Amino acid sequence: PPPAAPLAGRLHARNRHAAGYDIERLARSFPSLREHVIPASGPRARATIDFARPGAVGALNAALIAVDYGIRGFALPDGRLCPAVPGRADYLHVIADLLAADNGGGVPRGPAVRGLDIGVGASCIYPLLGHAEYGWSFVASDVDERSISSASAIARASRTPVELRLQPRGERVLAGVLGPLDGRVAFTLCNPPFYSSAAEEAAAAARKWKGLRKGRAAGGPGGARSFGGSDGELWCPGGERRFVTALVRESARAPHAALWFTSLVSSGRSLPKLLVELSRASPARVEQLGVATGNKAMRVLAWSFLEDAQRGERLAAMLGGGGGGGGGG
Repeated sequence: PPPAAPLAGRLHARNRHAAGYDIERLARSFPSLREHVIPASGPRARATIDFARPGAVGALNAALIAVDYGIRGFALPDGRLCPAVPGRADYLHVIADLLAADNGGGVPRGPAVRGLDIGVGASCIYPLLGHAEYGWSFVASDVDERSISSASAIARASRTPVELRLQPRGERVLAGVLGPLDGRVAFTLCNPPFYSSAAEEAAAAARKWKGLRKGRAAGGPGGARSFGGSDGELWCPGGERRFVTALVRESARAPHAALWFTSLVSSGRSLPKLLVELSRASPARVEQLGVATGNKAMRVLAWSFLEDAQRGERLAAMLGGGGGGGGGG
């Protein structure tokens, strides 16, 4: 048969989309995608969509969530960030590998494995996929009340075990979300706002549209983004470097709050300064792990203040020696 529509980068071996998108199959099971399908252009080609059109991108990702993961009730408010499902799944698989190394090689599964999603967004995408893939449960935070409301509705409709918490102070990351009575989470994850200002984000959007030769299309430069996104989802003062720096510093003040602290890092230019910040925090372990997200490869920066044996013991205690044990790698 013709090859599936390719995905940029090399996805994780467990990623359901590693072989690409079969858009015709998805459209057969998800009618809302059908109007966006561009038929195959030749005998060895496959159908595709126009990835510069927000409606098409949203329909594709909703189809992936419903058809490939069996998640019902996913609906985003207008203008909110539409998650690129394969890249979000890749991040979770990388975290699963970290936990597997602490669990004798088997990925720990079940709700006893609890993660903290920092900046859950309106889509609630990481808890949705983490529960669908591994049965994990989540605590999730956001500074935006509308995002919390949307995520709550999606979690209820999909029966995803996630406790949502409003972060009362925008400059904080862990503080105000995790308290002393919460116990320890297995991991934190975060896809921080990349840009440092609205102007920087608008300029980047304009360059993207120019590169796609879509400046005359609906939205155009400074208009609709192909993946949408509100200001708070796309930028914050200081951008990702400042956000992840705050996470590193707060993790050092609560070193036992998680077995692993992690964050996605989009810009390679951010890494050197973040690694310097981490060296000051003196974790026991630091990992830089590759993920494929959309059109480029990114890094997951992961660190732990526990020695390897300590993490293994505490993960075993979380799992309770029973139902949350390891599955296949």
